[in-house]
Amino acid sequence: MFGLFKSNPSKKLRKTYDTKLEQAMQAQRKGDIKTYSMITAEAEAIWAEIEAIEAKNK
Repeated sequence: MFGLFKSNPSKKLRKTYDTKLEQAMQAQRKGDIKTYSMITAEAEAIWAEIEAIEAKNK
């Protein structure tokens, strides 16, 4: 019953992940490959955190 009020930590991380991917796409379109690769690496790290949280919850 009280699980209804718990926040989902992976939901916030997914939103951050989507934002990072959007930023990476914009950097790639501008031709800034260095920034694109840095933001993509950050997004991959966030995705690893999401997978760890979801594996823990199962």
